[in-house]
Amino acid sequence: MAILLFFGTFILAYVVWTASSIFRNYQIARRIGLPIIISPVSTLNPFWILLWRGFPAILSLKHLPFGLGTWARCTSMGWAFQDKHKLHDEIGPIFTLVTPAANEVTIADPEAAHAVLTRRKDYIKPAVMYEQLNVFGRNLNTVEGEDWQRHRRLTAPSFNEKTSSLVWEEARRQATSMVSLWAQKGSQGTTEVVADTATLALHVLTCAGFGETYSFNEGVSQVAKGHEMTYRDSLSLCLANIITFAIIPKRYLSLSFFPRKLRTLGQAVQEFQQYMEEILARERASGAKGKSETPNLMSALVKASDEDSQAKESGRHSKLGLTDEEIFGNLFAYNLAGHETTANTVAYALVMLAAHPHYQDWVREEIMQVQKTSAEEYGASFPQLQRCLAVMYETLRLYGSIVFIPRAASLESQELVNRGGTDIVLPPSTSVNLNVQALHTDPKTWGSDSLSWRPSRWFTDSSGGTPSEDKPTGQTFISLPKGSFIPWADGPRVCPGQKFAQVEFVAVLNTLLGKHRVKPVLETGQTEEDGRKALLGMVDDSAIFAITLQMNQPRKSYMSGLAPVYLYLTDWN
Repeated sequence: MAILLFFGTFILAYVVWTASSIFRNYQIARRIGLPIIISPVSTLNPFWILLWRGFPAILSLKHLPFGLGTWARCTSMGWAFQDKHKLHDEIGPIFTLVTPAANEVTIADPEAAHAVLTRRKDYIKPAVMYEQLNVFGRNLNTVEGEDWQRHRRLTAPSFNEKTSSLVWEEARRQATSMVSLWAQKGSQGTTEVVADTATLALHVLTCAGFGETYSFNEGVSQVAKGHEMTYRDSLSLCLANIITFAIIPKRYLSLSFFPRKLRTLGQAVQEFQQYMEEILARERASGAKGKSETPNLMSALVKASDEDSQAKESGRHSKLGLTDEEIFGNLFAYNLAGHETTANTVAYALVMLAAHPHYQDWVREEIMQVQKTSAEEYGASFPQLQRCLAVMYETLRLYGSIVFIPRAASLESQELVNRGGTDIVLPPSTSVNLNVQALHTDPKTWGSDSLSWRPSRWFTDSSGGTPSEDKPTGQTFISLPKGSFIPWADGPRVCPGQKFAQVEFVAVLNTLLGKHRVKPVLETGQTEEDGRKALLGMVDDSAIFAITLQMNQPRKSYMSGLAPVYLYLTDWN
C-alpha cells in the first residue's frame, strides 16, 4: 500500500509540475505572438526519447483528431525528414512548441533563418545540444566567443587551394580503386555503397587533413599495430553512440559491470584516443625533422599546440594556441564533419543517379566535354564540372546529413524579421531550431516539385544548358534567397570544410561517371521501373543515426522489412 501511495504521489506531483510549467511557458509563448503547439514532453526529455525509440508506435498519437496529437509530429529526433514542409504549410513558417521544460521556436522562414545564422553573438549554440561533441575535447563546433575566434583562426587557414588540389587528387585515386572493386563484382553488384564511400571519405580526410596516405583496401580499415580495433571501426562506434556520451562520461564506459555493448564503446573510445595520440606524435616528429610537407589541418593544430606549450613554459598565460585536448577535440569534430557527412552525400547521390539514369547522361555529357578542353587537374576541371556540383546540391537539399540547426537566443531579448516583414521578439535564452529540411523543400522557394530530385533546377536554364566548345559548362547557377539553402549553415559559423566536401564529391562523381554507369541489380521478373521504385524506397527509408541522416539499408534492412538493393557498374556504350 505504501508503495502504491508513493508512486501515486509521484505521478500526481509530476502531472501538477507538467501542467504548471506548460501554463507558465504558454503565457510567455503568447507574448511572442507565433502559432503555438503544446506538447506534454520536451524533445530532449530522456524518458521520452527512450520511449519513442523503444516503442515507435507511440508516435501514432499524431493521428489524434482535432489537432490533439500535433505535438507528436514534431518531438522525435529527425521528424522533419518525414514531415518536410507539411507542418509549416498548416500552421506557418515559424511556430512555438510549448513544453514543460522550455519553449522551442522552429523556423522555416529563409530571412529569419539567415538572420539567426549571421548574428553569431545574438544566437549561440546551446551547450546542452553540443556537449557530447566534447567527448575528446573542446573544438570549433562547440566553443563560443573568444574561444571560437581562436579555434577558427587556427584551423580555417588549412582549408585553402593547396588543400583543395590535394583533396582532388586523393579523391580521384580512392574513387578509382573503389570503382575497380565494384566493377570486379560484375552484375552481382554491391550493397556496400555506404560502407565503401565512408572508407573513401575517411582516406581522403586522413591524407589531406593529417598527411597520411592509404590504399583503398587497407589503411583505416586494417587493425594497426598495438590496436585491437581499426581506426574506422573505433571512429564509427564513437560517432554512432555520440548521444551516449551526453549521458555516461567516457571514463566510466569500461567499467566491468556495464553491459558488453557499453564496454565495447569504452574500448572504441580508448582506441580512437590512442590513434589520435599516434597521429599527433608522428606529426610532431615530422615537424621536428623538418620533413613537414604541405601544411594541413594536423600541422596547423600542432603548431598552435606548440605555441601554447611554449607560452606556459615561459610563465605566460596563452590564449593563442591549443592544448593537446583541444587538438583531439578538433580531430574528432573534423572526422565527424569531414567524412561521415560527405560519405553519406556521395552514397545518396549514387542511389539517386541509379534511379534517374537520364541524369547520368546529363552529367557525363559535361564530363566528356570538360575532358576534351581541359586537363584533369583540379584547377582546370573542378570549376567547370558544375553539373556534378548541382547533383551534390540537389542531394543535400533533400537528403542532407543535418535536418535541424539548433541555436539559442542570448541572455537578452532578440528581434527577428520574417519574410512577411513581421517583427518577432524572442525572450532571452529561447531555444531556436532552424528546420533545414523544411527550408529545403519550401514550395515558395523551390516550386511545386520541391520534393522531386531534379539537379537541373540549379541552373537558370532548367535544362542545365548545352555544353559547347566555347562554353563547356553552358550554364549559370540560380540565385536563391538567403537562408533558403543551408547544408553547411551560413554566416560567420559556416562550415570551413565546405569547399573540401565539394571538391571531394565532384572528383568522385567525375571519376565514376567518366567511365561507368551505375544501375540497380534487378531480381527475376523485375522491370527497370521496379528497380527505380526500390531505389527511391531505399533513400526514403532513412532516419537519424546519432546526429546525421543515413539510409537504413543495408545496415537496418531487417527493421524496415525491405530487401537491400544492390548496385552495379556497366561501361558506357
